[in-house]
Amino acid sequence: MVKSKDLRVIAFDADDTLWDCQSHFEAVENHLYQLIAPYCDNPAQELYKTESGNMADLGYGCKAFTISVIETALRVGGDHLSAAELDDLLRHSKSLLHLPATPLPEVEQTLQRLQAYPYRLVVFTKGELQDQENKLKRSGLGKYFSHVEITSDKTEREFLQLCEHLYIQPDNLLMVGNSLKSDIAPALNIGASAIHIPFHVTWQLEHSDDIEHDRLTKISHFSEILDLFTVYGLQFTDDYPEDSEGLASKSTVNCKP
Repeated sequence: MVKSKDLRVIAFDADDTLWDCQSHFEAVENHLYQLIAPYCDNPAQELYKTESGNMADLGYGCKAFTISVIETALRVGGDHLSAAELDDLLRHSKSLLHLPATPLPEVEQTLQRLQAYPYRLVVFTKGELQDQENKLKRSGLGKYFSHVEITSDKTEREFLQLCEHLYIQPDNLLMVGNSLKSDIAPALNIGASAIHIPFHVTWQLEHSDDIEHDRLTKISHFSEILDLFTVYGLQFTDDYPEDSEGLASKSTVNCKP
């Protein structure tokens, strides 16, 4: 776990950490699988193949996902699928642009209580800029964060950029998220600390082997973050450097590779 004297910033992933996202995507995936199941052996593998092939060009987010879903339907189902079936699938996919982004249990109450601690709270998430901004607005959680950073991917490079933007060193950062691949591993690799809170479903492109690390803490419920603060007696000890003037204001950064 992070040492109390080092901690300055707590960064939170968004999708499936602050609000439910993957469950809505799975509903669309199942819709696709039902349509193409008669024409292939493994519908999930067919979608995975398409998404993997599109990742370098399309990145993450529901727009990229929608393209991959329709592409898979056309590639596998072809002329067997009617225009009406494809239109219904497209409408279902586009509905992801308006998923409710309702905060998961204990999230808002925990964020409220964290306001009493002198740590800076930020959102660090990947995906399509407008979609992620809209979900944050719908969630009503934006008021708890002083900085929002939305990036096309989350690797060691983007984590180091986050530290640079916030005028901190990696050991000043605590990352909270559900993905071992995108939230936990890269944070640990740059020298930050992390809290893993798994979600009940995981996107197949985010699957990863388990991780054990002395700077990683695993929890089951969001409110356990507060218990860790009590156990470790975390407190803020140092001010930001003078050249970080203006960091208290809200900012949104979209980082491109």
